[in-house]
Amino acid sequence: MPDFWPASGYRLLDARPDGLHVTDAFLKSLFLRPEVAPIAASCAAEVALHESLMAEPRRAVASAELLSMRDPDAQVNYRVLLRFRDRLLAAPTLEAAYVNLFRGEGVDVPPLFVFQLTQIFLRHILGDRADPLAARAAECLFRVQKVAIQPDGTALAADAETVERLAEPQAFGSLGEMLTRQGIPLRAVDLDVLRPENAADYWGRDERFDFALSLSQGHGGIDALCRVLEAWIRHFLAIEVDIRPTSEIREGEWAWHVGLDAEASGILNDLYNGERVDEDRLARLLCLFELRFRNPADMRPALAGRPVWLAMAIDRDRRLKLKPQNLLLNLPLSRG
Repeated sequence: MPDFWPASGYRLLDARPDGLHVTDAFLKSLFLRPEVAPIAASCAAEVALHESLMAEPRRAVASAELLSMRDPDAQVNYRVLLRFRDRLLAAPTLEAAYVNLFRGEGVDVPPLFVFQLTQIFLRHILGDRADPLAARAAECLFRVQKVAIQPDGTALAADAETVERLAEPQAFGSLGEMLTRQGIPLRAVDLDVLRPENAADYWGRDERFDFALSLSQGHGGIDALCRVLEAWIRHFLAIEVDIRPTSEIREGEWAWHVGLDAEASGILNDLYNGERVDEDRLARLLCLFELRFRNPADMRPALAGRPVWLAMAIDRDRRLKLKPQNLLLNLPLSRG
């Protein structure tokens, strides 16, 4: 199996038993991003700052150095990137830095950095013997998906950025026609659906993000997503859970829930509190999951042995924007 997702920067990190550690090579890759890499119009102060950070990527940068740059956009971009770098360096591991992003008053770095870290962790978790269906399912955790519901009720997820990029005035592909009929603003999209019979093709297209995936019960994609979520929890929290799709939340067993995205969180909260949820909003729920702790002692004592209900949902534009950090912050753990 070839290496996959090389652009994530995973190979530039130092993997140790206690987690991933930031290296100078990884920090340098951040300063090569197009938002801060010098261009022909860059002033001397901007070029000098960039060269110094490439030579010493951990060095402190005084505010005066940023103000000396002629381009105000460059100043802003450097402030954002340096804040992100400093957050990484302040934590003992990359995992700790990631979790710390969501604590306090809110995330203060752009989503693209959060997505990059998520992709890095998933690359590490999946390892070098990854299943292609699991890798494609993992994409849902760091790339926004467009979802189309087929006439038989099957939900197909396609990478939103890829859908927009491939929208051209040409013959409609089957998935493109389906997406267009459901109001997604594109002219034509033709994407293959990843299935067991063509799964090996993923490895040659892993950074094209051009495979669609079924997220309906009874299909391999949703089972692969469950395994990815279990591994995500195992890596960060060192606990074992079992996750399986389900069609309903059983009456009398609803004591705790976690939305896997903002839409699902809002719907579950309203249902739990007895508030009315209209049919249109309820129809956005893609899937319910039942999560069980293998060791009930890992749960809060009052909830030990009971299921945790999970859900994912699409927004009004049929986008699925999963937030895997919710599983790290909102499960009813017996410890902090």
